[in-house]
Amino acid sequence: MIYLRELTSTDIVTINKWRNNRNLINSLGAIFRYINIETEVAWFDNYLNNRSNNIRCAICSEEFAEIIGVVYLLNIDFINSSAEFAIMIGDRNNQGKGIGTFATESILNHAFVDLNLNRVHLSVLEENMRAIRLYEKVGFSIDGVIREAVYKNGEYKNIVLMSILKRNYINK
Repeated sequence: MIYLRELTSTDIVTINKWRNNRNLINSLGAIFRYINIETEVAWFDNYLNNRSNNIRCAICSEEFAEIIGVVYLLNIDFINSSAEFAIMIGDRNNQGKGIGTFATESILNHAFVDLNLNRVHLSVLEENMRAIRLYEKVGFSIDGVIREAVYKNGEYKNIVLMSILKRNYINK
C-alpha cells in the first residue's frame, strides 16, 4: 500500500541522494547542482519554519517501509487560494506503477477538500511527456509554454505551465 505522510528529518539522507542523481534531476525542471547534507538539513529546517505556506509529503510504501518519492504543495497563497505542485519519484524502478498518480490525486484532494484551495499550478519540462500525460489524466490543463526558460545539459529548454481548478477536480 502507498500512503503520504509529512517529511521528517529521517528522510533527508534519501532526498539528498535523489537530488544528487543527475539522471533523475534531468527529467525535472530544476537544474542539477551538487547538494551536501548540511545544505539539505538547512533546507529541511527552513521548511519546518515555513510550514504554514508549504506542505511537503513523503510518498511511502508499506511493503518496503521506505520513502519512494515526495509530493509538495508550495507557496500556498490563502488569499488567492492557490498553490504550486511538485512531485519526484526517487527510484526509476518505482516509476510507471501508478504511484505518481496516487500521490498527485491525494495531494490535490488535500488541497481542494482540506485546505479549500481553488487552483493548483505546476511547471514541467516540455520534453517530459510522461509527466504531462499524468497531469492531464488527473485533470490539469495546459496554460502555456515559457520558451527556453531553463538551461539544462548545455541547452535551453521550454517549460509547460499547467493548472487545475477545484471545480474541475471535483467534477472529474
